[in-house]
Amino acid sequence: MSRISDRIRYVGVNDDEKSLFEGVWPLPFGISYNSYLVVDKKIALIDTIDEGFEKEYLEKIKGEIGSRVIDYLVINHMEPDHTSLLSLMLDIYPGILIVASERAVPMLKGYYGLTDDDVLVVRDRDHISLGSCDLTFHMTPMVHWPETMVTWMNAEKTLFSGDAFGSFGALKHGISDSAFKCECGFPHGKDDAFSMYMDEMTRYYSNIVGKYGNAVQSALKKIALLEIKRICSAHGPVWEKQIDEVIGLYDRMSRNEAEPGVCLVFGSMYGNTAEAARSLADELAVAGVPVAVHNLNVENISGALRDLYRYSTLVVGSPTYNGGIFPPVEAFMHAVSARMVRHRSFFAFGSYSWAAASVRHLNEMASKAGFTLLNEGISFPHAYSREKCNMKAIAEIIRANISENS
Repeated sequence: MSRISDRIRYVGVNDDEKSLFEGVWPLPFGISYNSYLVVDKKIALIDTIDEGFEKEYLEKIKGEIGSRVIDYLVINHMEPDHTSLLSLMLDIYPGILIVASERAVPMLKGYYGLTDDDVLVVRDRDHISLGSCDLTFHMTPMVHWPETMVTWMNAEKTLFSGDAFGSFGALKHGISDSAFKCECGFPHGKDDAFSMYMDEMTRYYSNIVGKYGNAVQSALKKIALLEIKRICSAHGPVWEKQIDEVIGLYDRMSRNEAEPGVCLVFGSMYGNTAEAARSLADELAVAGVPVAVHNLNVENISGALRDLYRYSTLVVGSPTYNGGIFPPVEAFMHAVSARMVRHRSFFAFGSYSWAAASVRHLNEMASKAGFTLLNEGISFPHAYSREKCNMKAIAEIIRANISENS
């Protein structure tokens, strides 16, 4: 069902073929590229979609408006997954006027060769009339590019939010949470849209938007003045029933709030650091501490970043490698630092053969990131053993710290 309301039509598509979003982040459940038509005396198209779906996209648009022309193409965000079909739309609808923020203009010229005559530049709270309804534009810079804005349709209390409130995961259970039907898919056992998409929404935020928490907070304060009854994001479901949950999740993540628990991340060359990680995970489970374990030998860092935002304690294991940190773990720590996450406790461990260095370097990186070190960590020589690493005692230190700060 593509009709969200009499005036708002969904013309987005699902992408089940791409394996990596932005060439980096895994897509085990696909992704949607959402685009919307607002149909009135005049017609506005809100964002386009990624390339490769031209035929399906045009068929959907023609199915909604027939031979009518599109008057405005609103660009909330310039990334190519939202603008790749801009030139195609200009060819098909040569009179279309591009509506975008001032900061988007150089990108429109650089990506698509547009001129000033092609673009209607809008500033904060500017609006355009479509007939019986207006679209008002609110600037939301650095969520998560400098030119981003959101579009507000007051007549239906609808926010077209760009990447804000976005989620990985194709739309296989209905376009909106109001039409949600859980018949199969990810993850199993969920009976409402927010519960089903929450992990993928958290992963999307942590992977892509997370560095810009302050900008997200500014945007949230701005949209808090609006009476929102519907959120139409650029990725993931249209939210109508569970708006409070969605906004609440973004608010908590952008303020670096976390639930009690451990994100345990490790890499291992010959299995000794991996044994230590498994032992600590077992002891944490026995102590009743929620723990999510990520082996970077076989995983993309995407899931580990998600659980960094979820849990209050980060535990990282790495062997010493060339006098430093094992490369996959070091890459993860750089990604952690880049996201400027705050209010996390930290513990490091790792094996070495002839010179202990990884734990020291991990502690230095965590300290620079503003994390609280639980202690100096554990460096153990050669093979793992319970005698060298009292993981039961470490689990108790972690549990006590979580309890004290919960």
